[in-house]
Amino acid sequence: MPADAPTILATSGGVVPSDRNKWSVGPLTNYAVDLAGVTGRAPRVCFLATACGDQPSLIADFYDMAQESGFHGNHLELFPMPNVDDMREHLLSQDVIWVWGGSVAGLLAMWDLHGVGDLMREAWEAGVVLTGVSAGSICWHRGGTTDSFGPDLRPITNGLGLVPYSNGVHYDSEEQRRPLFQSLIASGELPAGYATDDGVGVLYRGTEFVEALTERDGSAAYFVEPGPDGTAIETQLDTRLLR
Repeated sequence: MPADAPTILATSGGVVPSDRNKWSVGPLTNYAVDLAGVTGRAPRVCFLATACGDQPSLIADFYDMAQESGFHGNHLELFPMPNVDDMREHLLSQDVIWVWGGSVAGLLAMWDLHGVGDLMREAWEAGVVLTGVSAGSICWHRGGTTDSFGPDLRPITNGLGLVPYSNGVHYDSEEQRRPLFQSLIASGELPAGYATDDGVGVLYRGTEFVEALTERDGSAAYFVEPGPDGTAIETQLDTRLLR
């Protein structure tokens, strides 16, 4: 069952520590699945670890989480070749697409090579809920900040642009993120955008921001926009705690 509008939940979280597996699905990812409105069967959740080179251990971790959470888990990998014959059919048959973190520059390059970006737009327009963490958050936006090129963060400006904003991830936990995101918006290299502390996500319906959500009490999201005289204005958003 598709969502009733194109839906993205872009996060700096979505997984939590687990006593049984390496990770468990967190409240943010569970909320993304709820947004798909599936009833009467297990939700189909497709996992992409492109940003980490489709590491087999990450994909195995996903299947452990999916089984624990009662999802019908599957995945799309691109290394060394796509694991499905028809990527369009595969992606459009999902309820939720969940994109993992890593190199957003590498992710976007591989998606462009294989035409996955166009398929993601088609899936989004068809009501498949898109979610993800870090690189899997920035990719839906116009751009953001990335360590894809080394430990000193750099801008990334060739995101899919499904929503017309920039995106700052790990805003409270990586010291370069906040000042660089603000300076890039102040200079106009990135458009105004939304930033998330660890454990926080921002929800879009169509291209409009709806709300900020957190799985960590006290963490928040922010809207950053250009200010006067080459400055940036940061506004902390009301952020709803998911239980």
